[in-house]
Amino acid sequence: MIGWPVVGSLSPVIHNAAFEALGFDGVYVALPVPPGEMPPAVAGLRALGLAGANVTMPHKDEAAALVDVRSEDAARLGAVNTIEVTPTGLSGHNTDAPGFERFLLADAGADPRGRSALVFGAGGAARACALALARGGVAGLDVAVRDPARAEPLRALLDDLGVANRAVVLGDEAAVGALEPDVVVNATPVGAQGEALPLPSLSARTLVVDLLYRPAVTPLLAAARDAGAAAFGGLGPLLHQAALSFQIWTGLDAPMPVMSAAALAQLSARSGDGAPA
Repeated sequence: MIGWPVVGSLSPVIHNAAFEALGFDGVYVALPVPPGEMPPAVAGLRALGLAGANVTMPHKDEAAALVDVRSEDAARLGAVNTIEVTPTGLSGHNTDAPGFERFLLADAGADPRGRSALVFGAGGAARACALALARGGVAGLDVAVRDPARAEPLRALLDDLGVANRAVVLGDEAAVGALEPDVVVNATPVGAQGEALPLPSLSARTLVVDLLYRPAVTPLLAAARDAGAAAFGGLGPLLHQAALSFQIWTGLDAPMPVMSAAALAQLSARSGDGAPA
């Protein structure tokens, strides 16, 4: 896994548990790559004899420009979270969007068709969630960002899919508070250290997903539960995107129960701090 930072990530625990369960000869390691060092790091994957790599923040967008071939989702999102080393070059995939789709259906039991959504953030993870919601038939989506200009790639993505959208300034609590979304997704780091996001109107009909998995209950999730909303942390989306990456590298179906148990055990042993996927 390539990222910065990578200390404390659950991904090595999840994938190594899957390798062991299936008797697959493989190992998953965290590779800290500081900003500015992505080109040599990606070029070195083949030289090191690696089968592939996950890419996490802040490198997903840059990874998309460094691979030889991009999947349809990776090209559409301009972000790669899974690199596959093939005999002909490096293939870039994005399992964040289909992973989030699987999470919505399998874990949250949610059908976004005809519903409204609010996504906090506009980076690679936010664009992936927005794409999943758009493909699920969401009627409209608001993007909450500090700088509205940063939302343009995400909004262009939604425009191409025919989804009504608008940018909301994250610091404008009144504007965010006036929203009544059916689905809320936090795709920012806000909340990892106990910070609070401005809240839209929340009720028992709202589905709230915070992509953070540490802490187990973020301020957003606590507020959602207080309002009677269905609230989910980031472990489910992480597991589903990891399972899809695992299948790309190995050609095998991922043992989801094993991966989930390993992640929960690790979270129980090391609770309280934030970490990247």
